[in-house]
Amino acid sequence: GSCVGAAGIEADSDKALFQNVDVSTQIGAGRNKINMKVPFFTGALGSTEIARINWEGTAIAIAMTGAVLVCGENVCGMDPNAEFKSGKVVKSPELARRVEIYKDWYNGYGAMLVQANVEDTRIGVPEYAVEKLKIQGIELKWGQGAKDIGGEVKLPSLERAMELKKRGYIVIPDPESPSAQAAYNAGAIKEFERHSRLGMVEEETFLKEVERLRKIGAKYITLKTGAYRPADLARAVKFASEAKIDLLTVDGAGGGTGMSPWRMMNEWGIPTVYLESLLYKFLSRLAEKGEFIPSCAIAGGIALEDQIFKALALGAPHVKAVCMGRSTLTAAMVGKTQARLLRKKYGEGAEYDDALFKTFINAAELKEEYGEEAFRRIPPAAIGVYSYYDRLAIGLKQLMAGERKFVLNLLDRNDIFALTREAADVSGIPYIMETDKKEIEQILG
Repeated sequence: GSCVGAAGIEADSDKALFQNVDVSTQIGAGRNKINMKVPFFTGALGSTEIARINWEGTAIAIAMTGAVLVCGENVCGMDPNAEFKSGKVVKSPELARRVEIYKDWYNGYGAMLVQANVEDTRIGVPEYAVEKLKIQGIELKWGQGAKDIGGEVKLPSLERAMELKKRGYIVIPDPESPSAQAAYNAGAIKEFERHSRLGMVEEETFLKEVERLRKIGAKYITLKTGAYRPADLARAVKFASEAKIDLLTVDGAGGGTGMSPWRMMNEWGIPTVYLESLLYKFLSRLAEKGEFIPSCAIAGGIALEDQIFKALALGAPHVKAVCMGRSTLTAAMVGKTQARLLRKKYGEGAEYDDALFKTFINAAELKEEYGEEAFRRIPPAAIGVYSYYDRLAIGLKQLMAGERKFVLNLLDRNDIFALTREAADVSGIPYIMETDKKEIEQILG
């Protein structure tokens, strides 16, 4: 922070108020950019059960907030009511439900993206999402689950395992095996696992896929990649630049929107600060050569406004937003839990309503903005996520005002410093004892 001046607003104590900080951002490669009211958005909510049951609240909250919402991989393939023709999906009530919920509350800011992995691409999910459901954006996925392998889902019955194997998924143990069937019928096997395939990334193939998606009508093309080794991050940066995609999201270790904290999620890959430092280095190298720089977002354990501030400053001017999965879902679940406890104590009616407004400060704001009838359709999970995102926005505004930066795109790497030599070496951010040297000399003489 500083005690001098103000950037992005008049240096007047009556005008340079934290409430006047502009935290909106833009992402996109073309003229029609995605405008977001806040510089953070949800990680992909895919086919996991925790993502499915929390979709409604999260989607409504993100739409009301004006941020990007990402529907994750395997949703159509895992939909028990999906219909296929010649191996391609022609109907998925679950994906249609998710799209309808978001569009019903969309306010002109943000966008909804649908991810596509190997299996999704094979069964035609991008075509179905864009052509039938009128989704604007497709997010390509390098890897499975939160990182490059994982992505497994438990299947509770032999019938379900057989269904997903027929749809092209890897299922273990093999549900068509007589020994596996006998073990299941005897109770020795209680469930099966669905696994997804590893993507095989090649530059030419990637560029052709981006072009194909544009031809089928996708307005926005984005790429999500995990905490791979540095050379793979370089590939992601270079390919994203060559293809002129709209957003590159880089996910640091650990991760997993709906995954249990197993060893791979905790130990795999490059931690976020190291990864973002490499990302900045690679992007800067391309920028020096005059090459196209895609909008970027960083993910990986980010949950609070100070972390958002640091992530945006560390990656400035290239990192436009941060992506948050588990913290967003946590807010949705807290909203549901609090409402359930209130109903248990007060039942339905005036007492419950009064308790809800006392528990969630933003509930009254939402009721005033949307009206009584629409407010009744906003689930407690949505109020939880909306309240959480509002807290983050207000907190970020306060931090930016303290730094005397009143417009988000004015944040830069000079707004943070390193407390240790190691942090300075890793990030390229000045060590605190060497920060502001020239200015200090001018002041002291």
